[in-house]
Amino acid sequence: MTPPDTVARPAQGRRLGHRTKRWVLIAAVVAVLGLASWPVLNYFEVFSDKGDAISFGQDDKQGGERSGTSSSKASMPTGPKADFTVSGTVPEDGSKIAVTTYEGKKSGFKGKVWVWVPPQYKDPQYARSGFPVLIALPGGSGYPNNYWMGPDLKLEASISKWSKAGKSLPFIVVMPVLNPEDHDRDPKDPRLGQYWDGSDIPGQPKMGTWLTEDVPDLVKENFRTVSSRDGWAFMGASTGGFAGLKSVLQKPDRFKAVIAAGPDIVPDSRLWKGHDQEKAENNPKVLAPKLIKSGHPDVYLAFEVGTKETAAMPPIEDFVKSYTKGPIHTKLNVIQGGKHNAATYVPNMESAGLIQWISEHMQGPTPVS
Repeated sequence: MTPPDTVARPAQGRRLGHRTKRWVLIAAVVAVLGLASWPVLNYFEVFSDKGDAISFGQDDKQGGERSGTSSSKASMPTGPKADFTVSGTVPEDGSKIAVTTYEGKKSGFKGKVWVWVPPQYKDPQYARSGFPVLIALPGGSGYPNNYWMGPDLKLEASISKWSKAGKSLPFIVVMPVLNPEDHDRDPKDPRLGQYWDGSDIPGQPKMGTWLTEDVPDLVKENFRTVSSRDGWAFMGASTGGFAGLKSVLQKPDRFKAVIAAGPDIVPDSRLWKGHDQEKAENNPKVLAPKLIKSGHPDVYLAFEVGTKETAAMPPIEDFVKSYTKGPIHTKLNVIQGGKHNAATYVPNMESAGLIQWISEHMQGPTPVS
């Protein structure tokens, strides 16, 4: 007999997992209320696997647990394995967007990172091949979420479709938080609209190191990637576009390309006050001439901006005109009637040929011969 102050355990001493409990609840409700309850339960995500653990084959690490050999251009997952859970589902193909919380070993910053892998990642013919990575950065507050992880913007669904049509490489899409805090919502906060410019601002969380070193380390620990810079790129909108552009110019030995949508061209965080030298070291208009002078390596900078982005367009056009030379290759598309809007940028990546352009200069997975 179970004492009154304890709860009986399931048979064999095992606790019911939350998925098992969920289906016990569903069965009970449907039995009582009938099939009419099904739409209601579905609306409240009772059937959702959100929050469930998910694996991307991280156990295929260190190159020896599967038959066959990996491509010399591929880097197998090194571990340690991160704990990913389902964040959402791409309705167009049923693929999953996952999330984990990662503590950067180099920046010391701890934040969320969302990841989506293309359908080809699970195709047996690519089982020993590395995949290119697209680090997608948002505009706005960039915290506590990265809006590219929402299936409503169709970034993941579009890359899935484009890659199958041969218009894009099958990118792993990685979506970290951009800023360490959110000062973009409370109108009473004097720090309203404060950003970190995706940079290591003295005295602040090292968001530049987070984006360019820690986040790639997380990906390398858990996924099959391209071992060289040919497999690493950024995309982003607004301040996220600036961070991606700046990162490629600052570390061209690590990253090869970027799609920057309506980006800022110069750093403008209020936190730079008193740190002019460090600010210059994160300024694309300073970094670009240095890269041109060095003569290598080649980088590919794709820009998109709407005609209604009256403040953003002139600096972008001036940057392209001034710095498209030597190792800096650019492609600019002006969206007629386009606004400063993430939903506008995604379809234009394909219709303007931007995703095709960077894909042509990057490395994709190699199928088993």
